[in-house]
Amino acid sequence: MSQKSSAAPARVPAEKLVRDIRRATRKHHSAEDKIRIVLEGLRGEESIAALCRREAIAESRYYA
Repeated sequence: MSQKSSAAPARVPAEKLVRDIRRATRKHHSAEDKIRIVLEGLRGEESIAALCRREAIAESRYYA
């Protein structure tokens, strides 16, 4: 009498696929890159906003 939805089992792999894609597209900065970016910010030759735009990172991520 009760029918099971066939969409539910297909949904779980789709969500996993989206998570895997998001994980693969994130930028991974090495420790050297992080140090270089922070030192450039401390040098003060350009604004933090300009530095973050150039490096494609959020300002909040820089200050964290």
